[in-house]
Amino acid sequence: MPKFSAILRRRFLVGLLALFSALTASLAPGRAETPDETYKALGVSKGATPKELYEALEKRYHDETQGAGKGSLSKYWEPIPISKYLNPHSFYKPPQTIDVDATRAQCVECHQQTSPGWTHSWQRSVHGNLDQIRHLPDSDSRAYKKAMIKEVEANLQSMGKLKAGETLKEVGCIDCHMGVGQDHGQHKTELKMPDAAACGQCHVQQFAERESERDTFTWPQDQWKPGHPSHALSYKANVENAIWAAMEQREVAEGCTFCHTPQTTCNSCHTRHEFSAVEARKPQACAQCHNGVDHNEFEGYMLSKHGTVYQARGDQWDWNARLADSLDKGHMNAPTCQFCHMEYEGKFTHNMVRKSRWAFMPMPKIADNLNHPWFTARKESWVSTCSNCHSDSFARAYLDGMDKGVISGLEITEKSRSVLVKLYTDKLLPGQKTNRPAPPAPEKDDAGAFFQLFWQKGNNPSAVEYEFAEMWEHHQIKHYKALAHMNPGGYTYSEGWSQLIKSATKINDEDTRLREAAEIRTELKRISGEKRGDLEFDSPQQRLIAAGLGAIAVLLGGAFLLRRKRQ
Repeated sequence: MPKFSAILRRRFLVGLLALFSALTASLAPGRAETPDETYKALGVSKGATPKELYEALEKRYHDETQGAGKGSLSKYWEPIPISKYLNPHSFYKPPQTIDVDATRAQCVECHQQTSPGWTHSWQRSVHGNLDQIRHLPDSDSRAYKKAMIKEVEANLQSMGKLKAGETLKEVGCIDCHMGVGQDHGQHKTELKMPDAAACGQCHVQQFAERESERDTFTWPQDQWKPGHPSHALSYKANVENAIWAAMEQREVAEGCTFCHTPQTTCNSCHTRHEFSAVEARKPQACAQCHNGVDHNEFEGYMLSKHGTVYQARGDQWDWNARLADSLDKGHMNAPTCQFCHMEYEGKFTHNMVRKSRWAFMPMPKIADNLNHPWFTARKESWVSTCSNCHSDSFARAYLDGMDKGVISGLEITEKSRSVLVKLYTDKLLPGQKTNRPAPPAPEKDDAGAFFQLFWQKGNNPSAVEYEFAEMWEHHQIKHYKALAHMNPGGYTYSEGWSQLIKSATKINDEDTRLREAAEIRTELKRISGEKRGDLEFDSPQQRLIAAGLGAIAVLLGGAFLLRRKRQ
């Protein structure tokens, strides 16, 4: 009997341990699924095969009515040579200088000589070392990639690019630049520059997650168009911008496009040809685009306590651990950009907008609706993210304070906007009535508008308008981004609030000067009109007398000049 009781106790303990492990696993961060909204938008069921899901995604992705191509302003601009690398699906054409039907092996052999940097990067990548990953012990932090390779193989088997049960030998140049599984290809006609859909053939889930930003981001009061602002429609946001399309200086305009490529390629974050997950997990991967006057998230992060810990301790973290395991297996003790923005309800996804509230920039239609359920639900998701490292009360205290700080910056900006718009409406801006050329089509004139940061002619823009454009598009956004990334100097003193105060002061001073000058002109005109009125003669006799007096004055003046000349 005692022996039987011992067996029962052991079984009970084993069962309890199993239950605890299951509960722990269910609470552990994991991988997100493709959102229901995306299946609905694509018209496919959640039980769709990888082939069915990919084909629906790819069809929408390349549909010019849904964001692909040159956009609705296409008649105003033409691509330049660099454009084919920024939007390869629309503009890339193979070079005609190489006429060869190259084999899989020849691609590598040739590029080892002509572009060794490419081949060295590829050889260091997972693509170039699939077997190395397959042979990793389960204790290695990269071992999770073994399951990813199997998933890729299942995707390709579903699409008929691999036979059932067949394994992927490698991912070489030809797979990405001509077609998955091809043995050879004609360089002059078949060569292509891969876009995001090309990567999506193997990485269906990641492609679907990124594309789901279009479907999960519908603003309740139409603050932005559906899917904006996001990585999934970043190129569309670029080409639909009127001044971008209007600019004659295309090389300067394409500077915007360099950062608006996450829609068109995956190498914005995963630099070719290594496509390193380690690199993509570090804040520097975001820095190329998320920096500067209106995207200064990187500076805000690096100057925060989070960024301080990353810079001081990041070299001790295991960057090979997947993002979902970064706090545990990766020993991360402060969040990165990727941790905060890719985490959603305990899982990690390539959809980075499911918690967005203020998005790219503050606006009254957001500030006035923060109590709407759509916004409060997203705030709760942020509390959940922050609670990975902070208490619930700390997270709420900071997020509430952030909102109030952003609203304060927005209020001072909107007051200055009303001052400037009144000057514009009253036609008191310098040169407004005499020297204000219209901006190039399809842009339209406006006071302190975005185009005035990139185009100038005559008195358009005036100095006060440029000041306001900087105020709302630079200082206000810096103020908000620094608050969101916990950089106090960035929103209080060095940037942000102090710069908003400076701009408001300049705009108010200019308003006073212009209005006082207008009053002086009005008074001079009135006085001038009165003097002319004193000299007016109504009757013929008065006009005759005036003419006679004028003639006498002329004779006297002539005699005076003659006498002076003789002397």
